[in-house]
Formats: sequence, structure tokens, C-alpha cells
Amino acid sequence: MRLPEAVAEYVSSLRTKKLSPHTVAGYRRDLDLVGRIAARLAGVAEADLEVRHLGGRLMRGAFAEFAGPRSAASVNRAWSAWNQFLTFCVAEGLLEGNPMAAVPRPKQPAKAPKPLLGDGTASATLLERVAEGARKARDPWVERDLLVLALALVTGMRSAELLGLTLGSIGGGEGERRIQVVGKGGKTRSLPIEPPLERLIEEYLSSRLRRFGQAALPRSAPLLVDTRNEPLKRGGLQYLVRQCYRYAGVHDRVQRGTLVHALRHEFATRLAERGASAHELMELLGHSSIVTGQAYVASTAREVRAAARGNPAYGVLGRLRPPVEGGASGGQGVEGV
Repeated sequence: MRLPEAVAEYVSSLRTKKLSPHTVAGYRRDLDLVGRIAARLAGVAEADLEVRHLGGRLMRGAFAEFAGPRSAASVNRAWSAWNQFLTFCVAEGLLEGNPMAAVPRPKQPAKAPKPLLGDGTASATLLERVAEGARKARDPWVERDLLVLALALVTGMRSAELLGLTLGSIGGGEGERRIQVVGKGGKTRSLPIEPPLERLIEEYLSSRLRRFGQAALPRSAPLLVDTRNEPLKRGGLQYLVRQCYRYAGVHDRVQRGTLVHALRHEFATRLAERGASAHELMELLGHSSIVTGQAYVASTAREVRAAARGNPAYGVLGRLRPPVEGGASGGQGVEGV
């Protein structure tokens, strides 16, 4: 079978995984880019490259060229896509073995969490100033803006998860409510919410009914909407959060490469500081591995600080008192120190 046909079959098979269109498009792009290089190195047209010719030497050469202008993260992403694709080819009987074992992949440093910078008060400042109406807009909607920030900060949801919420996602009796979240790969998790957030949701929904002249909303309605009563989209969410940072005066505390995701990092980091375990963070954040949760715990240095606190020298230092001015110092001074 030729490579383009095999790629088409593989991409079609991904539908059962219920991946996001963005993820599938990324797989397809990486397969096409490396496949194009492999065909050129093999001396054939891209449409004529056969899967059986994808040996270790050819794939190694293709990835060596692909890696040249790209970051380690991009190369690793492409390596993973090709590894999964060629494993599929082996299962389909198109290859005897997966040649990706012969293709080295770059090492990447572990990603450090990127919460809001400062002394831990940035999130409080953000919420307080937005609640006061600090964000200036042509059609201000404080209740909606405040709910978006609060949801992110007290649940740690990803952008796509926030945007996928409906009124029916919220369930349970008063004081025991939970939000049902659909995460990556269609996995669901149930997140507890407390009365202060329940109150914000009720105030937001009341303001929404008044704003658009509606008497009621179906449970299937999106929870978050824009000022035209349309479902809030990714670009609109990013713009809203960026503007809130700016008008709340905390834009300089947002680390590079984060925006909405900074609120998720803030959520996890502050919980880790207050004793949440890596397993608890994994459950709340919807991760499939405990490793990321461990990164948040490690970033707070909580356990390291606790160990250092046991140093007996601290006990001695705690008993020491500075000498009385003009009295005996308990020893001779050393000049020139």
C-alpha cells in the first residue's frame, strides 16, 4: 500500500478515539511533512512511496532533516505521530516491524508550572478588580467576566472544557453541587463547587436572562456566551481574559506562553502549596498520569521546605538573642569583615 492511502486509513481510524479536530489536523500535518521528506530521500514521488519501504534508515534520515529548523517539542510531537501511525501499519500487516525504534528523539526538559507571578495575591487582585468593574468594554458584562475567571481559578479547567460547559453540566443539591466536565479524549470528571461559586453562577444567569429578555434557558444551552448571546468561542475567551489581566493591572504577572492556561496553573500551584497531593491534583485536573501533579507539588518545594525546617540549627538560632547595645558582646569583633 502507498503511504498516502495508509495515512488516510489511519486518520480515519482516529475517529473512534474522539480526538479534537485540532489534534487530528496536527497528526495529519506531521505525517505529511515527514512523509514528503522521506519520499524525496527515497527518490520517488510522494504519491508513489510505499509503506513497505519505510525502514529505519529512511525514517532516520527523514527525521534528521525534519528536525533541523524545528524545536524539540515539535520533533517529539511528530515522532509520536509517526510511531502511532507505523504501529497501526504493523497491525494492518503493511510492515513487519515499527522502524521508529531506530529514530532517536530529543530530550525535553520537564515543563515547569507557570502560575501568576508574585506573592500569590495576583488572582485575588484579578477577581476583586474585575468584580469592581475595572474592565472597560463597549458592552460591559461584569457577571459574565467574573464567572469565567472564577471557574478557571477554582476548578482548573482547560479552555476547551470551559467552552464546552452547558447549563446541564451543573448538578446536585444546594451546597453539594458539582460540574461535569468533558476533558481530553472524551474523558469526564466531576468537580465539586462551593457556595461562593454557586452564587456567582446564579447572578450571572439572572443577568443573562435580563440582558437578552429571556424567561428561561434550556439545560442544553451553553453556559458561557458572548455579548450577542452566541456560544463563547476560543478567541473570544482569550481576548476576554487578556483584557481582564490588563485592566486589573496584573498583566505583568502572566508568564510568557500562557493566557487562560495561567489560571489553570495558578489553581494547581496554590492547592499544592496548601497540601494537595499529586494524586488529588491529577483527579482535579483530569490528567492521565500522576507525573504532572508531582510537578506542581515539586514546584512549591513544600516537602523540601519541610525537610529543611527540621535542621537543628534552626532551634539554636531561635534561642539566640542579639547583644544589648553597649553591653558585652560575648567576644571580640573582627575588623574588616
